[in-house]
Amino acid sequence: MYIPRHFLNDDKSQVLGFMKQYSFATIISLQGDTPVATHLPFVIEERKDSLVLISHFARANEQWKELEQQTALVIFAEPHAYISPKHYDTELNVPTWNYIAVHAYGKAAILSEEQKVIEVLEKTIQNYEASYQQQWSSLPEKIKAGMIKGIVAFEVIVTDLQAKYKLSQNRTETEKTSIIESLRQSNNSSEYKVAEMMESILPKKTSSDEI
Repeated sequence: MYIPRHFLNDDKSQVLGFMKQYSFATIISLQGDTPVATHLPFVIEERKDSLVLISHFARANEQWKELEQQTALVIFAEPHAYISPKHYDTELNVPTWNYIAVHAYGKAAILSEEQKVIEVLEKTIQNYEASYQQQWSSLPEKIKAGMIKGIVAFEVIVTDLQAKYKLSQNRTETEKTSIIESLRQSNNSSEYKVAEMMESILPKKTSSDEI
């Protein structure tokens, strides 16, 4: 991913927090020479020195068949906002877009053992709706067995993590303040969230600044 220096985020804890918050991601791989993509919910798990992304395909989705033979790309991308040049100090500017995107590259492993598949499902339940666990456990074994056979569980061991936080870091403080104030007034939840994220990375004022 193209990342200008001022938009690079190498704060791992912040990036992981973003991935966990916006965990409905897109996995991209190749089928022959053709890129293919599937949109899936992921569980993000840290294991010692490794970062692991866990999910499952519908078995009928053939993307899984060649997944282990290549490097997979999982893209986490959410709030974004159009930025008007009206917020800039001079007229010699053009519109742009603020957004956050995380690209996770890694090697995938298909989890074919039934117990491993069950573990993936239960981790997914715990991550997204822990209260559903009781209902899942009470389903007839025949029903659960059919569901398990209908999916392909997998995990991706991340080998390269790239995070781009394009949040007007290259603009003046006056410009950033104007953008934040405008986005905060938006009824669009994505734009409002961008304002919050921009505000979170602004330098904290010291007591001398506040005088």
